[in-house]
Amino acid sequence: MAVELRSGLKYGTVLSFSAVLLAFWLRSPRSVLDERLDAVLSSLLRAERKVGINNVARPRVAIGFGGCVDIIVDGVTLLNKIGLQPTDQPLHHDYIENAEQLAQSFAYFFAPGAASERFVMNDTLFSQLVEASRELPGNRWSVGGNAPVMAGRMASEGCDVLLGGSFSPDFNDVLSQHITVAGNTVEEPDIHLILEYPSGATWGQYTSRRANRYIVHSDDHNPYLDSMEEFEKRLQNFKPDLLVVGGLQMMDNFPFKQGEREALLSHLTRILSSASPQTSVHFEMASFVDEGLMSDLLAFVLPHADSLGMNEQELPNLLSLFRGSNVTVLSDPNPRVATVLDQMRELYRMVNQRHKETATRRPLTRLHVHTLAFQAMIVTRGSQWKNTMSAVAKASLTANRHVCGSADIDTSKARLIMDESFSVSRREGSQRIPLQESRPVSCWTEDDYEICVAPVLVCTEVYQTAGGGDNISAAGLVLQI
Repeated sequence: MAVELRSGLKYGTVLSFSAVLLAFWLRSPRSVLDERLDAVLSSLLRAERKVGINNVARPRVAIGFGGCVDIIVDGVTLLNKIGLQPTDQPLHHDYIENAEQLAQSFAYFFAPGAASERFVMNDTLFSQLVEASRELPGNRWSVGGNAPVMAGRMASEGCDVLLGGSFSPDFNDVLSQHITVAGNTVEEPDIHLILEYPSGATWGQYTSRRANRYIVHSDDHNPYLDSMEEFEKRLQNFKPDLLVVGGLQMMDNFPFKQGEREALLSHLTRILSSASPQTSVHFEMASFVDEGLMSDLLAFVLPHADSLGMNEQELPNLLSLFRGSNVTVLSDPNPRVATVLDQMRELYRMVNQRHKETATRRPLTRLHVHTLAFQAMIVTRGSQWKNTMSAVAKASLTANRHVCGSADIDTSKARLIMDESFSVSRREGSQRIPLQESRPVSCWTEDDYEICVAPVLVCTEVYQTAGGGDNISAAGLVLQI
């Protein structure tokens, strides 16, 4: 009897063990993926929480310039509504003069899923687009513009903000109580049309490779930085820890009178150069195609910035200008980590080499590049910037939160598209770093700087891509000042 019992227990144990093994092997790929995403999310949240904001002594941030009302619509639906047929000739245009150019430009960026922003010279066409957008079911209105969007994020993350912009009374009413506006009141704010589209969207023979947006505007106020004088007056008493400049792409291909743009940028230079050495300066890049303006930015703005923020399109664009080449209109929308890191190293080196040669005031000590798949940051060791690892984690989490439109991250609506491991450079024999779920943020030192890379939990149910870069950059900065 005892033998039979032992035998039964033995076989029962074997069967139980076999059942466990079978259950393990039969686990759905989805459940394994969910566990991995949950582990990455938990680790990123831990990294983000390592650093807190002191709400008693809130960081003070001054941000300029401009602002607008965004009308957010489905891009393909809008073009269909105005009867714009898909073109068989995708073409880049520096600005938009007619419907044919709009179709060609939209198709050019839509297929690869690359973000773009263009000035519409034709007032009649722009008014037609605005009216059609107002009538579209599901359209959304929101506060727009680089400066207001970054201001909103920083205020919500615990900062007190001085915002340089000219807004309507209704606009001011929706801003955070922690935002003080320096600028004129306008009756009719500038309007930006945000033509959003999801991954896999189709327009004629074109299919988008990733979710993104195409933005059109026809601004009256923003190109002139018309809040700059009031902003300058308030700046001295505000005593910011950080000064942020964005929205300068509104000058791109704008029909200024001779010398007008240079005069405005000279005024901006005076503001930046008068900033206290204790005030860090960040310049947020955007979609620029006007080579004259880009050259002016290199002369008037970059020499006075400690920090630069940009996406995977704007990085090679700026780098090509430093190399003496033409502006890069369209780059790989899904670049590899090694490619981006090599570009970042080169830009960091070239900016600081120019700093040494010209004795400009501020060396570049921080460079943040945000892509769909990952966040990457270079920070000079011993500089004023702190908490790099936590900042990169926060930037990564903010990407999902903004695009999904939720403060809570749902891993069932996310995926990782960053490789299982990445090379730190495209140079032969470069080190490969595996993506570890328990420590997804990888940091290491090179030369005089630290590099940190974090994967993004890419949102699969997109609520909004517009403003993503501004939210991501702002969130990263918050933990470093």
